[in-house]
Amino acid sequence: MKRVLQIMAVISTLSAISALPTASFAQTPAVSSSASGSEVATLTDGEVRKIDREAGKITIKHGPIKHLDMPPMSMVFVAKDKSLLDKVKVGDKIRFMAGTEGGALIVTDIQPAQ
Repeated sequence: MKRVLQIMAVISTLSAISALPTASFAQTPAVSSSASGSEVATLTDGEVRKIDREAGKITIKHGPIKHLDMPPMSMVFVAKDKSLLDKVKVGDKIRFMAGTEGGALIVTDIQPAQ
């Protein structure tokens, strides 16, 4: 009976530990898992559709963002640094790095497409 109580105490402790919130890593992911294994964050091809420099936002029509498990679409991203938006204009073909921060999708790097 004593052994059963010890096992129940261990199970209870493990359950409590697993219910604790884990650290939130809201930075751009370096590696993200997917059904096919691990995906390394890479630059994604896109086209600038709209820029709101004052709000620090950019609308990009993009291909799949594999490390975020996101299909091709057009969407608004927040620029991590507003100066990134000075590098581009509407219609530019770009390669960009996307991630998440505080629940928002962000752009951390923008480069002209080659």
